Amino acid sequence: MQHSNRWLVVVPVIASLAFLACQQPSGAHETEHPAEVEPINGSELSRVTLSERAIERLDLQTDQVREEQVSRSTSPQKVVPYSALIYDPSGTTWVYTSPAPRTFVRHQVEVDYIEGDVAILSEGPPTGTVVASVAVAELYGTEFEVGH
Repeated sequence: MQHSNRWLVVVPVIASLAFLACQQPSGAHETEHPAEVEPINGSELSRVTLSERAIERLDLQTDQVREEQVSRSTSPQKVVPYSALIYDPSGTTWVYTSPAPRTFVRHQVEVDYIEGDVAILSEGPPTGTVVASVAVAELYGTEFEVGH
């Protein structure tokens, strides 16, 4: 009988621990918004701010506008990764700049030409500007609420 009495104590303790392990932490019942889209006054653009979790899920990565020596020029040219480019339905070319952590704003660029995995810009954000280089299509979809 001693063994059966032990189980009367052990089983409820194990069940309680399993129940507690499944509980969400305080505040987790509130729905986290993966993205906030805020219109920028005086423009047709919006500011997209992603949660830390959204950035992780998208594996969003950034790079910088930089000056680089390319084959068609004798002087360094302004470049971005080719993957940073996005084209809208009218054919206009954009990149998403990141003026603050987790925040992205579309910026129009003019591409002179593409060389390998680099886009050489004739017009674009200043050298050193942070731009999204992975998950750019997802930023565009978020900005225009595609699929919502």
